Amino acid sequence: MTPSHIVKFLDQHVIGQDEAKRQLAVAVYTHYKKIELAGSARTEIVKSNVLLVGPTGTGKTLLCETLSRVLEVPFVTANATSLAQSEYVNDEIEAILERLIDRAAGDIGRAQRGIVFIDEIDKLKAREGQAGQGRGTSGEGVQHALLKIMEGAPVKIKDARYIDTTQILFICGGAFVGLDDILAKTRSFGFISTSEDDNQQLLDRLNSRVKPTDLFEFGLIPEFAGRLPIVASLKPLSREMLVRVMTEPANSIYGQYRQILRNDGVELVIEPQVFVQIADMAMEYKVGARSLRGIFEELLTPVIYLVPDHPEVQQVRISSLFENPRFIGARPPA
Repeated sequence: MTPSHIVKFLDQHVIGQDEAKRQLAVAVYTHYKKIELAGSARTEIVKSNVLLVGPTGTGKTLLCETLSRVLEVPFVTANATSLAQSEYVNDEIEAILERLIDRAAGDIGRAQRGIVFIDEIDKLKAREGQAGQGRGTSGEGVQHALLKIMEGAPVKIKDARYIDTTQILFICGGAFVGLDDILAKTRSFGFISTSEDDNQQLLDRLNSRVKPTDLFEFGLIPEFAGRLPIVASLKPLSREMLVRVMTEPANSIYGQYRQILRNDGVELVIEPQVFVQIADMAMEYKVGARSLRGIFEELLTPVIYLVPDHPEVQQVRISSLFENPRFIGARPPA
């Protein structure tokens, strides 16, 4: 699939983040083109793994999951914090690759073309005096352990089998709280327009991008940051975007509940202002789209509880987050 087709598919499931979608689409398109060329021309694959930087709840995991579906490749997620808490980080890394093989139904060849997403990579900051404190592995130690598989190497797993990670695309993600302060300092040393013919839009992009030196200062070791040459930034979700998250995607939470009640012969109608109220509450929680489902399910719990026992109800209408739903047809008892 071309990058534009990949973006169109992502647009059906992920709201906003247009620039990150384009960067991710080009990255995966280029990655699998390299694999194709390596197979025909026997050239060496130089991978360009991806780093997604953005606040929690902005869609990093969802982007990767959706991407794996459109590409029809095996996909697994891992948590960098869990790796750091393990005394045997290499065993944990092997377990990630074993899960990838499971997702490929045991086909190692297919697993070797999969995608691994490692979240909370920013929690692996290298700090002075960190190594050797308590149980587990230091953040810097986990970075070193990940270097080999991210670059590409045969890894021995259970049953004495091997999986080659050379063609596996690694995508890392994290909130990177405090990185903005580092960027504010380094942007003052960016590229400067020298003629009227300069493409100012390109210069602005180059000046605003996260640079390897920014990641070094944040706490990633140079070798690890070097394995993540493509950096895509995700923006915090606005109120309007949160409303769209609930209503527009192909598998939106509103669409899911409408289908559940439709199967019981009931039409669910939620007025537009209710989505705005839910979005306002979610913004107060400061975890992006992650809190939407919890609020939504709490709103509909009394509805789902009552409707199955009252087949005479034809419609449920909700006009406010702070008022009881209206049951149209025959109102069930409280």
